[in-house]
Amino acid sequence: MSKLPDELLGHGADNDGIEEYDNPLPKWWLGLFAICVVWGVGYAVDYHFISGRSQAASYEAEVAAAEARWPKQEIAADATVTVTADAITAGKAVYDANCVACHMADLTGGIGPNLVDDEWIHGGSPEEIRATIVKGVPEKGMLTWGPILGDAKINQVTAYIVDAHKKAK
Repeated sequence: MSKLPDELLGHGADNDGIEEYDNPLPKWWLGLFAICVVWGVGYAVDYHFISGRSQAASYEAEVAAAEARWPKQEIAADATVTVTADAITAGKAVYDANCVACHMADLTGGIGPNLVDDEWIHGGSPEEIRATIVKGVPEKGMLTWGPILGDAKINQVTAYIVDAHKKAK
């Protein structure tokens, strides 16, 4: 750095005529930079060594709090499905809210497979349909709907699919 302020460095020919001055940084900027460096080192020492905090421990505490607030529901994939008129009506509403995007409104399939033909990938009995909904098919993009919908809604949407399949024959 030059001792003389406002001295040109002579790089203009290399930089399309843009000249560069060799002026020192302002003292307030250097002071603020030094404070930030000292604070950063102090914070890192406190975070890792003195307070004993870590991202892994924070994550574990957050997961434990979530499990306490929302306990896991075990949904039986092999439960008996009862097909009633009320279940079919309620199942249509559940289907329209969650399944139409992949299986289409008429159940003929789009992204997901056709639900009204006779070829079923994971089985076409009511128990097999229920098991597919509960467990999902993650490798093909279908969510595991069991924890999301709950037992009653899964029975309803299964009843709707079984009824729609029977009517399509």
